[in-house]
Amino acid sequence: MVYTYLTKLSTQQKIWFIAGVVTVLLISVLGILYEPDRPSQARNQFTISMSINEIAPKLDVTGKGLARELALPLDTPKKKPLNKLGISQEQLDHATTHILSHHSTGLKYYLFVAIVLFGLVYLTRFGRPDNANISERKLWYPQIPYITCLLAAVLLCGFVLGKSPNPMEGTVKVFKSMVGLYPSIISKLIALVFFVVLAIIGNKLICGWAYPFGALQELLYSLPILRKVKQWKTPFWLTNTIRGGLFFVVLLFLFGIIGGRKGFVIYHYLNPFNLFNLDFDHWLILVTVVLSLTIAFFVYRPFCHLICPFGFVSWIAERVSLTRVKVDHEKCTDCGACIQACPTEAAKGRVSDKLFGADCFSCARCLNVCPQDAIRYGSVFSKVSCGTTQKQLASEKDSGPI
Repeated sequence: MVYTYLTKLSTQQKIWFIAGVVTVLLISVLGILYEPDRPSQARNQFTISMSINEIAPKLDVTGKGLARELALPLDTPKKKPLNKLGISQEQLDHATTHILSHHSTGLKYYLFVAIVLFGLVYLTRFGRPDNANISERKLWYPQIPYITCLLAAVLLCGFVLGKSPNPMEGTVKVFKSMVGLYPSIISKLIALVFFVVLAIIGNKLICGWAYPFGALQELLYSLPILRKVKQWKTPFWLTNTIRGGLFFVVLLFLFGIIGGRKGFVIYHYLNPFNLFNLDFDHWLILVTVVLSLTIAFFVYRPFCHLICPFGFVSWIAERVSLTRVKVDHEKCTDCGACIQACPTEAAKGRVSDKLFGADCFSCARCLNVCPQDAIRYGSVFSKVSCGTTQKQLASEKDSGPI
């Protein structure tokens, strides 16, 4: 089937395919060449005879940020030696290791861009062969390019390069900076804007194609098991209420409105990205990872829908995404094929033109099932998104009924 798909690609589409692969390689090489030096991770350079003010700048956190990692009040005296504050060397080593694990590798930003751009070109340019008519729609959008990107996200952006940076962390660090845990809110805000822009360029493509833990959940869900169970879809109103409500509660604790202690971050105990560093410094992290991956076999991306703060932010950003799944309502017969193929309630929202529908992860499952050719992935600025070409109409007549 893959060979047949390739033979159906037009010359222009083959050029797009080659250009997409070359672009991915070039961006990756640039990321390697411009990878900045990471802070030294030698823990023995810090001792408990040093003060918070001496250590914090070397870790690129504020005194408050280091105090929080050491489980001290944020207003702890910053000039006192740590041994006089009751901190052991083991506690200091654990805190510095955890802080250093959050230091970003610049290469991952390049890889995120590369994967998102490839996904965008695939969905808009060569996923659907120009030379294949509607009767051959099962050839459209083969899963191999998607699966390849998901594996790259998990292996390279996850286990090889570690947990940082990632969209979830990018969201949380902005608010942590607001309470003084990081020295610069601007740098954290730029990182969040980077992820949001990628979500807008292609409808949630950063989540659907490049987000390491999301990709791992996607791969597990894609396994051909428990198919009958997968026909049930979690109600979006419920999952989004839980996700949005958790985000609100997290902010209340972080700013000390609840608990009376600024700097407490609930997400630290629910962060599945620790998996990629094999760092489970709290049992709740391990529980979150195990439960999320177990449920992912039969429920689509449970962590993304129930917990992830960037999932909530990018769901809002979807309203202004530049490319997305589009439905031609003049051709749509409400047969429900796309709704059944979609692993969430996103297609249902697209068909009904619902403004705040469920998250769409641009997984392409809906793009080759419509018998009326009423659904496409394209720019929001295109006037005709789903019109069948005259060539396809002629081919369709020659091939007979579908």
